[in-house]
Amino acid sequence: MKIMGFELPELDYGYDELEPHIDAETMELHHSKHHAGYTAKLNAAIIDTDMDDMPIEELIVEHFENPAVRNNGGGYWNHCLFWKTMGPNGGGMPTGKLAAAIDDSFGSFESMKEQFANAAMTRFGSGWAWLCVSSGTLSICSTGNQDNPLMTSEGIPILGLDVWEHAYYKKFGPGRGDYIDSWWNVVDWSAVSQNFDDCKF
Repeated sequence: MKIMGFELPELDYGYDELEPHIDAETMELHHSKHHAGYTAKLNAAIIDTDMDDMPIEELIVEHFENPAVRNNGGGYWNHCLFWKTMGPNGGGMPTGKLAAAIDDSFGSFESMKEQFANAAMTRFGSGWAWLCVSSGTLSICSTGNQDNPLMTSEGIPILGLDVWEHAYYKKFGPGRGDYIDSWWNVVDWSAVSQNFDDCKF
């Protein structure tokens, strides 16, 4: 019997290691319940189909019209990126080629942060804010639910912020802006820079 499926990734840090910026209870629920749920539902949707051995990026692009794949595959991929671009030694500013690209595209790092925060704040309901690469140029956008820019060919996300309420409500209540401000302190710019370098222009 062929055994296929996606696995819930282990985090590179403990649930409590992003404190005080993101609380341990939220991290544990977010990873072990929400992300695990998307993973299980995605696997259930693709088992014994011609989709069960496709890479996740190919799957969510080619089967965007399939609601189970779109929602759960998007949830799976989005969270994998989310965890990898945060860390206990995060914060600060990007350097090197990514810093130069941010300056070229937005004028300054602070301007990029303002535009990104605005995209996150103005996303009605649940969704994500993204920093993307398209033909070597950086852009910012937001998507609803578990959609992402790969699905709509808007670019390759290198940084994403989850603004579903489950990502912040236990610590910040309705204060999405406070959550966004705090999140910058855990962004791992070395990981984001690697994502940028990995993009094929």
